Amino acid sequence: MKIAKRILDYTVVKNNIRKNLENYIIKNNIKSLVVGISGGIDSALCVALAKPVCDKLNVSIVGRSITILTNKKDEIDRARQIGETFCTDFREVDISSSFNNLYESISEDSDFNGVDEKINKGNAKARLRMIYLYNLARKHKGMVLSTDNYTELLVGFWTLHGDVGDYGMIQTLWKTEVYALSNNVNNELNNKTPLQLCIDASPTDGLGISNSDLDQLGASSYKEVDDILIKYLHGNEEERKSVENHDVIKRHLATSFKRNNPYNIPLEELL
Repeated sequence: MKIAKRILDYTVVKNNIRKNLENYIIKNNIKSLVVGISGGIDSALCVALAKPVCDKLNVSIVGRSITILTNKKDEIDRARQIGETFCTDFREVDISSSFNNLYESISEDSDFNGVDEKINKGNAKARLRMIYLYNLARKHKGMVLSTDNYTELLVGFWTLHGDVGDYGMIQTLWKTEVYALSNNVNNELNNKTPLQLCIDASPTDGLGISNSDLDQLGASSYKEVDDILIKYLHGNEEERKSVENHDVIKRHLATSFKRNNPYNIPLEELL
């Protein structure tokens, strides 16, 4: 899938996302949407987009702020405000003790340390959160919303079997487009919701790996990240060469296995 830089009519995008979601819910007899509310822009946008559809169809939005050790107070506060504003059923759940017990039981005397240890724990946290959300989806006869965007997909900024849900509302939007669409939705709501807090916040995965997403990506802004990816994937030869050694592109190439998971041996190679 290749998506070049474009100028979008965000009102049209917003309406089409909601129309698609409504049709999908009806077609598949979905009774609820289950969402992990992180306090970040992506999950906030998803529930803001979903709320009028779910209100119309009498489908509940089950939101959970699932904290595990490293979540900061400002993230938790934003998640609470988003959940209470847009979700039908919202709770804050701290599963730190469950994580500690799980991580101790699966580590097998691991010799991870430093950043490697943070990444390993971050992956385990993401997978434990998803276990919690899928258990709720089963209980409420619903589906788990994915909250990833296209930029995160391309740089592997997600955990295999951890961050991916059943239905992606913004998976084909660049991160900069996520911000623009969030501003559109916020304007629709007369700027009277906590969505603006998430737009203004420093982006972070809440897993304790770094202070912000951008620290891990080696860029100053998501605009820079998107511009680099667009040059590399859609630019001319000169543009590609100008960014091919950037950390963003190195990360894009190094995480290609995530975008091709699971790998299945082609049948022709078995015969």
